[in-house]
Amino acid sequence: MSFLWRTVINAIAIWLAAALLAGVSIVTKGNTTDSNVLNTILTCLVIGAVLALVNGFVKPLVKLLTLPVYMLTLGLFGLVVNALMLLLTAWFTKHTDWGLQVDGFWWAVAGALFISVAGMILERVLPGKYSRRR
Repeated sequence: MSFLWRTVINAIAIWLAAALLAGVSIVTKGNTTDSNVLNTILTCLVIGAVLALVNGFVKPLVKLLTLPVYMLTLGLFGLVVNALMLLLTAWFTKHTDWGLQVDGFWWAVAGALFISVAGMILERVLPGKYSRRR
């Protein structure tokens, strides 16, 4: 259930990032408006799932291997790692007719920062894991 929740949060944050940042976009395949909306929703959910998998499996390994750099930069290297995870997600999804497109490293940094902040806000606002504590 946690993976599904993380996928939905990531999908909404990715959609917001693509809507607000010029260098981050969602590529879908569809002809009519109705199918385009459905394709966008499904594409965002798949991209969210890929990002959740990348963050769940690849990111801990990268953080472990780059631990000295994290310590040297007092954690700021996390922005670079998040950008690389976003670029890796875009690379995984670019081999299809749909997916995430990031226009460069600095757009990946901006997108990763935006997705992280939006994800934290969405976790607090949407009903779910944190609403049961109250």
